Formats: sequence, structure tokens, C-alpha cells
Amino acid sequence: MTTTSASGTSGTEVCLADLLGALSLGVDLGFGQPMEHVLRQTVIALRLGDHLALERDERSTIYFTSLLVNVACHTDAHEQVKWFGDDIALRSTKYRHDFRSARGALSGLRSLGAGNPPLHRLRVAVLFAAGGHRELDGSVERHAELAAALALRLGLGARVEAAVAAAYERWDGRGWPGRLRGGDIPIAARICQLAEYVEVAHRTGGVGAAVALARDRAAGQFDPRLTAILEIDAPGVLAGLETQPVWETVIGREPELNRPLRGASADVALRGIADYVDLKSPYTLGHSGAVADLAEGAGRALALSEPEVEQLRRAALLHDLGRLGVSTAIWDKTTPLGTGEWERIRMYPYLTDRILRQSTSLAPLRRVAASHRERLDGSGYPHGLTGSDLTLLPRVLAAADAYQTWREPRPHRAMLTAEQGAARLRTEARAGRLDGDAVEAVLSAAGHRTDRRHSRPAGLSRREIDVLRLIARGMSSREIAADLALSPKTVRNHTEHIYAKTGAGNRVAASLFAVEHGLLPVE
Repeated sequence: MTTTSASGTSGTEVCLADLLGALSLGVDLGFGQPMEHVLRQTVIALRLGDHLALERDERSTIYFTSLLVNVACHTDAHEQVKWFGDDIALRSTKYRHDFRSARGALSGLRSLGAGNPPLHRLRVAVLFAAGGHRELDGSVERHAELAAALALRLGLGARVEAAVAAAYERWDGRGWPGRLRGGDIPIAARICQLAEYVEVAHRTGGVGAAVALARDRAAGQFDPRLTAILEIDAPGVLAGLETQPVWETVIGREPELNRPLRGASADVALRGIADYVDLKSPYTLGHSGAVADLAEGAGRALALSEPEVEQLRRAALLHDLGRLGVSTAIWDKTTPLGTGEWERIRMYPYLTDRILRQSTSLAPLRRVAASHRERLDGSGYPHGLTGSDLTLLPRVLAAADAYQTWREPRPHRAMLTAEQGAARLRTEARAGRLDGDAVEAVLSAAGHRTDRRHSRPAGLSRREIDVLRLIARGMSSREIAADLALSPKTVRNHTEHIYAKTGAGNRVAASLFAVEHGLLPVE
């Protein structure tokens, strides 16, 4: 549907529920779960809420809390990979054991260095015990804080923010951050936590397994009143989850929640989602937003219509959703990728396509978004499309993504200078892999963009900004010192000042601050 915004500009509506539903499919992949896990848990949560005859506002809170509850769990994947080998494999173990049980603790220890030779695993275990565990201290609390920050950014209201922030609290008070217990935990948080675990148990073991899990953890992890409701009406609460069209059920469950976003408000929401996806790796911070800016500028240089420019910009913001389905152990690998790893990389645009195709309002973007790695000569992926298959919009996005990627550092290489990036882009055009007109339009946009980085937010000094950018990349104090020709002590002092000025308490929060204030990616 095309509408006119308050400013008088034409724009296509984006449904907020569609957008969060699409993001939830990426979260499913990041947890090693089949797509629609989060959607099914949302159905369960809403049905539990029906049993309590909750008011409309509380049902709305349950709805959005369920869709957002684990949205930030990939944000410290860099640290998870460092200690546990594969962040997706690690997160997939979440539902096997109670985290607060001895079996849960033992499972975590057994995952140290997973996927590596025994000697390497032993070394990782020793380093972790000697102090490495501090890098992950408070990680669950940070996930909740960042998810609540996204709820704030999307304008979902104080109820949703509070429920998401308490999503990992437990009935017995032994949750995270451990400030709430029992009835003090928002009802939406209690319902969504039970629904999340019950969905996995039901899908893997049936109604009996779901009821047994709820009963076993009642009055510990879960609200006993909610587990009693499930025991009484498990067949009703869990009915049809395997057979019904879950996407349509969730999106249509409460029509008043399908808030239409238009014009600038839609772009703000899309950019917020893009920033959170880019937190998957410290090497992609702000990548999607920068690609969107380049693509939009190139579209205008090519005199595209406003609807085409809008489609190009929004497709660019969503083009990397599929990244969530590939382990950061692969994205951040410093050595050459193996054949199997390359195949997983080649699949991620396809995952973007699968995520977007379910949504009525986002499906029109998928062909552009999922074609950004295709090349005119058929050498791209995932489908090996050729020039006759690619219209102008995906050609522009491919050029914008390639240029921006080369202008960012990667684990296996330093970032290219602007001149080197332009030269490489033109080389790709001459070789027949990228469209020449698209390349020149992107380079024109790159050369004439307004520099947003002259200002220094939060009173940061220029040197503190330099340090912040390297902190965001996951570098240690010693590595930053070597890169900037400073002493480690000076770097530590700068780091303390950065955290104090920005209010960030860890690398991920500092990274998000840098992205939101235009400090990353570096032009």
C-alpha cells in the first residue's frame, strides 16, 4: 500500500509486526532453531494470556515482548566464539538444561573450545578459569538491556521495555539481573519465558514433554500459576502449532497491534533493526546503514523514481538479515575458509530471502535484498544469476555493498582506502561482474556524502573516538596500544573515560553507541 506521509512525501507502509516477525525468524536461525520457533512461542504466550483474561494493553505487551525477548543474544557472539567455538551451537544448548542447575553449568564447561583439538580446548579452559570468564560476566543482563533499548528505539512503550528487561528473571529470584522475583516480575515476562521453553519441549517431545518441563521447573524458573494453567489445558494451549500457518496466525492474532509505519518512521524502525543485525560481528558495525546511504545516493544519481529509491534503501537495510543464520566463528575467521564454511556463507542471502518472503509488506524487498551477492557474469551467489536476471536495483545494491565491505576491516585483511575501494570496484565493472553505471553512481555517492563524523558525541576527544572504534572491533587494550602507538595504560585510561562519558559498560554497548552516533563504520 502506498500512502502519503505528514511531510507530503509518498511512502510504502511497513507493518511493525511484520518487521519484528521477520527479525524473529533470524533470531530462530541464530539459536539453531527451525524458523517460526519465536512465532510459535508467541502463539503460546497469547493463549496463556487469554486464560488470564488480560486487558488489551497487557496482551500487546505479551505480543511484542515475545517477539523481542532474545533479539540481542547474538550481540556478544564475538566473545562467545572466542571461548566456545561456535556461537549458534552454544545458543542451541539453551533449552537442554536449567542454567542454574549443576547439569547446566557442566554443559557450559564442556562447550569450552568446542570444535578444536584437545590441546587447544585445554588451553582455552585454563585461560577461561584464570579470568577469561569475566568477558562474559553479565552477558545475559546485557542481552536484556539491549533488547529493552530496541523496544525503546521502536517506540513500543514502557510496559514492553520493562517486560523485555525482565525477560530472564526467575520466579525464585535466581535469574538475571536478579533484581526481581515472584509477582514482582512483569506478567508478560513470566508468560513469555514459560512459552519459549514450552515451545521447544512441545516441538521436540510432544504435549507430555511440555507439561513435564513446566511441572519440573514450577516455582523455580516459572510462575507456578502459569504452569498450573498449562497442565490443565495443555491440549488447548498447544493445539495446531505443527499444522496451522503460524505467520498468519501471529500477524492476524491481534489486528490492533499491526501498527503501520510510514515514511521516515518506517525507515527509523528498519535502520534500528539493521543496526542490531550488524552487531553480529564487530567487523560489520553500521554496515547495513552505510550501504543504505550509498545505495540511496546512487539511486538519486541515476535519477530513479522516489518509490525505487525507497525500495533500494529499505532493501539495503535488510540485506544482511540472513547473516544471523551463520556462525560468527565463520564471519570472524582469520584463516582461509573451508569448502563447508564457504557453502554456509553462500547461503546467507538465501536466508534473507526466506525471512522476508513471509511478510506482505517486506516481501517486495526480498528480490533486491537477496541479490546483493549475485554478479552479472553468474559468478555470484546464492543462485548464480546473470545479467539478464538482474534489474537495476539489485545491481546498485551489489555495487554499494561491495564498496562498503572493502572500506571496512575484516579479520583476514585491513580495510581499503577510499581510492583502493574505488579502484577495485571499477576493476569488477571492467571484468563484467558489476554494472558500470551502478558502480559510477555508487562512487559518486561515496564522494559526495555529508560527513556525519565531524561532531564528537558525549564530549569524546578525537583520541577517545579512535580508541572507541577499536574497542568496538573487539581489540584488546594491548592490541589497541600497538595500533595507535600508545601505552596499554593510556589505552585503559581512555577506555575508562569512554565508558564514563557514553554510559556504556561493555564492548557491545559501546559499539552500539558508536554506530548510533555515526562513528562507525569509518568512511
